[in-house]
Amino acid sequence: MFVGVLECDVLVSPAEPVHSLKHKRAVIRPVIVKLRRLEVAVTEAGDPDRLARALIGVATVSGSVDQVHRVLDTCERQVAGEVELQMLSTRRRIIGEQDED
Repeated sequence: MFVGVLECDVLVSPAEPVHSLKHKRAVIRPVIVKLRRLEVAVTEAGDPDRLARALIGVATVSGSVDQVHRVLDTCERQVAGEVELQMLSTRRRIIGEQDED
């Protein structure tokens, strides 16, 4: 079994300043809904006081490491393609059989 985790650090609405948490959530929520359609676990993480930034966390599990990479690649492309977000950085971790507690 392999577990894949993707963290996407994004700038929210780079063309228009975010002035409220409500506005930030209105931009992030549809992205999370789209990612969940890919049958992954998704959450918005990071510092909620930073209105212009968000950390989107994605997790998936599979018996194949190649499948984990394919799913995380798809999720990364999905986030990078969002018009109202600018991808600042990503971080990926794969946990597999060789990893110990």
